[in-house]
Amino acid sequence: MRQVTLLGATGSIGDSTLDVLARHTEKYQVYALTANQASEKLFEQCQRFQPKVAVMRDRDAARTLQIALKEAGIKTEVRYGDAALTEIAADPQSDIVVAAIVGSAGLLPTLAAAKAGKRILLANKEALVMSGALLMQTVMDNGAELLPVDSEHNAIWQCLPVSDSQQYHFADKGVRRLILTASGGPFRDWSAADLATVTPEQAVAHPNWSMGQKISVDSATMMNKGLEVVEAHWLFGLPANQIEVVLHRQSIIHSMVDYLDGSVLAQMGNPDMRTPIANTLAWPERIDSGVMPLDLISVGRLDFKAASFAQFPCLKLAYQALKAGGTSTAILNAANEVAVSAFLENRLKFIDIATVIEQTLMAVSSQTADDLEVILEADRLARQQAERVIC
Repeated sequence: MRQVTLLGATGSIGDSTLDVLARHTEKYQVYALTANQASEKLFEQCQRFQPKVAVMRDRDAARTLQIALKEAGIKTEVRYGDAALTEIAADPQSDIVVAAIVGSAGLLPTLAAAKAGKRILLANKEALVMSGALLMQTVMDNGAELLPVDSEHNAIWQCLPVSDSQQYHFADKGVRRLILTASGGPFRDWSAADLATVTPEQAVAHPNWSMGQKISVDSATMMNKGLEVVEAHWLFGLPANQIEVVLHRQSIIHSMVDYLDGSVLAQMGNPDMRTPIANTLAWPERIDSGVMPLDLISVGRLDFKAASFAQFPCLKLAYQALKAGGTSTAILNAANEVAVSAFLENRLKFIDIATVIEQTLMAVSSQTADDLEVILEADRLARQQAERVIC
């Protein structure tokens, strides 16, 4: 029986993960669940899965959860705070950690899980975007497994040859390029003039996927795909010029690998995150995920289109930050988080998200990203600068 710690249990990835786990109670047991402030939802999850530990980042939310669990007669231990998140990620009583905390808050717990030699199901882009070299080195040094849950990276991983190393060097295995597919989000057919009036409600209404607010806005700006380009670089060891983004509105092909001999391998499936979760959870085995089989006749057609930097300037900024190296991608990520938050709070226009990120990248100097404190300082400075740009 494998013990699973789920970081970010109350988000969309958390819901999907728990759905898969519930289908295989003979193989997996939930050891710990964590959340930020959603104590009511975490209480419901604790009722169903009876974890040994529940962690809330927010102290008041933890107190509310503790009272509710006690009244219900549930013996789950409640902890709170960032230190508790890091400790539970490294707890030796679990061997699988699902890293599904959105944003930079997921960095330290993911690093802790890597140092503890866990199998990490990585659904948090920011851990690699902020500290790609450091995280990959930590994984290798401690014998951890880093398996990608993002549908695009999971697709590429399934289409690549098996490697016995966590630091992949697939250029030596005949790979010409990686092709990341992108739905294009809710505004893929909008004109530049139309984008000036976008509301938060429109931005979070993704046409294909059910996701949280922040990720949905990132999909609308295509920053989500930009972060995935950075992530793919660190996961698979290929430079930016060998990672391409293609718009594919149906979200049926989740990504592709182009080989030197002319072969292109694609991973296909219905747009449902339970597929990559089940794939990484059970690897190298295959288990039922609950996802409906793909009906190609019903799909009917697959469309592709070039991703325009003019239409999606955030994607261009991500490529530029990756090529610049160092802490540039950490600065990019921090500025984006601040800008997206301001947009969701109606303090910033949708079309100005890219402007805030670009001006922050210009104002904050990039440093060598081989030290955690340097990375965290770059994150702090970028957030301050982004707020100054917004104000």
